Amino acid sequence: MTEVTTTAGASGKIILFGEHAVVYNRPAIAVPVTEVGATATVTDRSVGNGCLIIAHDLQREFLLSTAAEDDALALIVRLTLAELGLSADPDWRIEVRSTIPIASGLGSGAAVSTAIVRAIHRHVGRAASPDVVSALVYRSEEVHHGTPSGIDNTVIAYERPVWFVRGEPIRSFVPAQPFLIAIADSGIASPTRQAVGDVRRAWQAQTAQYEAWFDEVGEIVHAARRAIEDGNVAQLGPLMDANQRLLSQIGVSCRELDLLIDVARAAGAAGAKLSGGGRGGNLIAAVDEKTAAAVADALTAAGAKRVIVTEVKNEE
Repeated sequence: MTEVTTTAGASGKIILFGEHAVVYNRPAIAVPVTEVGATATVTDRSVGNGCLIIAHDLQREFLLSTAAEDDALALIVRLTLAELGLSADPDWRIEVRSTIPIASGLGSGAAVSTAIVRAIHRHVGRAASPDVVSALVYRSEEVHHGTPSGIDNTVIAYERPVWFVRGEPIRSFVPAQPFLIAIADSGIASPTRQAVGDVRRAWQAQTAQYEAWFDEVGEIVHAARRAIEDGNVAQLGPLMDANQRLLSQIGVSCRELDLLIDVARAAGAAGAKLSGGGRGGNLIAAVDEKTAAAVADALTAAGAKRVIVTEVKNEE
């Protein structure tokens, strides 16, 4: 019997503007990162004991029938099978691989889930629209994150920039022209939950001040969207710098991030800021074809654990 094999993939994502303030109902922008991603491969098999799931990067191998209800990989498989009206335990082998660092702010979990949804649909000859993919991945994220923002599943499913305001429908949009950003991993784990909690307590103690800062962040995010949609990408660097100043005032930057941000600017970046929870994790820098290599080299020399230069495309 010839094994039938189907493969699908998904990219990572990064937040460009608006982190932390987004928790307080201001907007945020996130974009795909195609230089890292996840793949899922579905293969028919004739063993007769159901669906075998293999996560190579996690060194896990298990049968779907034996997995816990809230197991992340098993859950997205079950949700997808149910959505398609298929057998709850088909005789398949599903293999997952990812080049996205876990808990790095690059959307590892949502990318893996998206790849699985797409691969299963493709394997049975069904179309997987971005709407369907996003909804299934969001449902799986609800189990693990309680009330996820919806940014990760949307930007990864649609593979284009998204505009997010808490409590409102997430909208995707298309840049007028492509632009480059450098993403550098500080090598420090980002304590997102702690940072968000600290900001919450500070906001409660100094509500007027923090609301004013969040309003300023919101204005920057609106300006960034206008710049992206109008093709004025030269404005993104100064807007990143402005957003970073506010993130520092809010209390979520750190010495190591500040150093790398200064290095990026000195090497030619038009602007730079932290991305995500802060106090570690990633920073992003606005670069172009002339400055990208120098900025990446300088960040690596200064201690960044990994630097990715990604192009945000202007494709429908």
